Amino acid sequence: MTAPGAGCIQVLTPDWPAAGRVRAAFTLRSGGVSAPPFDSLNPGAHVGDSGAAVTENRRRIHEQLQLPADPVWLEQVHGTAVADLDALPCDAAARVTADAVLTRRPRRVCAVQVADCLPVLFAAEDGSAVAAAHAGWRGLAAGVLEATVAGLGVEPRRINAWLGPAIGREHFEVGAEVRAAFLAREAADEVAFTPNARGRWQCDLVALARQRLAAMGVGAICGGSWCTYADRTRFFSHRRDGRCGRMAALVWLA
Repeated sequence: MTAPGAGCIQVLTPDWPAAGRVRAAFTLRSGGVSAPPFDSLNPGAHVGDSGAAVTENRRRIHEQLQLPADPVWLEQVHGTAVADLDALPCDAAARVTADAVLTRRPRRVCAVQVADCLPVLFAAEDGSAVAAAHAGWRGLAAGVLEATVAGLGVEPRRINAWLGPAIGREHFEVGAEVRAAFLAREAADEVAFTPNARGRWQCDLVALARQRLAAMGVGAICGGSWCTYADRTRFFSHRRDGRCGRMAALVWLA
């Protein structure tokens, strides 16, 4: 993580066995210019924040991470569509609706935004391709991780995955319909749901993602130890705060 300071953003750097040309980062909430409740490093243009503040926050992310290009900021809809950056012009500013994004070319930045949903970064072990996926419960249940791995076109055992910060089991209460959506596809997902005293369920997004990735045979599965809800200082959390900013998970090839 970077040291805090005036105008200095803070990030998590994934600890995973990625090839040397793979670059990745996850932005935290400090070091930006947005006012509450988006304070302060909010790159999300869709949450009601000032446009000027979002632009400056994105500029700071670009500058400090030394990004080779502006990220393509997806319009995320909790689906399974995977955008291929290689099919877009390098200077594409077009609106792209998808919940995952991949590239096999250098100097193109994949990014997803989250504030409780699980961000998952992917890298081929030889550094030939990278991807990022936005995996809330709807996307996980529908197969966004499977779609992303399929889109990479790399043998799963030769793919590494990093699970970023997401809401933890203790704070993610869901109804029976959420559990049913998972069990309809995979009975083994039952282990990720714990009944509570209110007749509802505590849901473990990280466990669900790990199970799906392992079932595909993904080679290395790292990360997944942070709870966005529990750590107000470092993370935005939609379930905790309602209106709030977003964090960005980014990956690219040098």
